[in-house]
Amino acid sequence: MADLSEIMNWTFISETEIPSDIDDILVDEEYVEVAYKTIRDVAVITNKRIIVADKQGLTGKKVEVYTIPFKSIVMYSSENAHGILDFNAEIELWTRAGKFKLNLKKGIDIRKLDKVIGKHIL
Repeated sequence: MADLSEIMNWTFISETEIPSDIDDILVDEEYVEVAYKTIRDVAVITNKRIIVADKQGLTGKKVEVYTIPFKSIVMYSSENAHGILDFNAEIELWTRAGKFKLNLKKGIDIRKLDKVIGKHIL
């Protein structure tokens, strides 16, 4: 299994509104569960996959879109300390393509995201 952790490492900063243009890439019977602001973009969690947009260049007009289908996830873990010094949490996803890491800033409900992922891969 390839180790994609260096390039497939995203930070979710806060929960945000669902982007209006997401409907352009959703398939039949796919719906959005939740959306998160990332450093420059938005990540959308649907009932079928995790979609992360990655704007590139100075203007951000070029956008690369990554999709992690839930059916490709073979294992995942969530980690947080629930303490005063806990500034972030993380979720790691093991897929047939490799390992992906989602860093969650303080204030994001890790159990909500954990539950959404579990609901769709179990």
